[in-house]
Amino acid sequence: MRHMQKGFTMVELIVVILILGILAAVALPRFTNLQRDARVAKLNAARGAVASAAAQVHGAAVARQGQVQPPCPAGGVVPNIAANGNGTLCTESGVIPVTLTYPQASLNGIVAAAGLVQGVGNPTLVALRAEGYDITGGGNGAGATLNLRVSGGTNAATCSFTYTAPATLGATSIVGAINALGC
Repeated sequence: MRHMQKGFTMVELIVVILILGILAAVALPRFTNLQRDARVAKLNAARGAVASAAAQVHGAAVARQGQVQPPCPAGGVVPNIAANGNGTLCTESGVIPVTLTYPQASLNGIVAAAGLVQGVGNPTLVALRAEGYDITGGGNGAGATLNLRVSGGTNAATCSFTYTAPATLGATSIVGAINALGC
């Protein structure tokens, strides 16, 4: 009795390869969008951390305003929030400079308070960039605006949000909406 070998015909193999090619062509653009989605998610996470840190520092600064505070464990600096709402505040992130009871719009202010750089103490621009972020603007005065960007997109300038310190005592800081065009 003669046994026939069973296997796939050439037509069946070509059809399977064709289907796999179509699936790969459809899946590849979705994969590249995952990188953009990750940058947008990172931007959203940073914005949430900044908003939360601003609220927490503000609450602590209002509670400690005009009060004598003990020295910070790290560095021994004695923090002080004056009656005008300016000064320094001791946190787990180190000593945070405060303007009008909110973190300053600076690397050592809101960026340090939000914990966007690993480690405790004063963050550096190099360390911030190593985490995939960059900043422009900012300052230690009332109404200063810091632009926080996520690196790696098509245009970092349009993959960002802003943090603005209050302009007067009693006003609030503003965490701007996300601009994700360049992510």
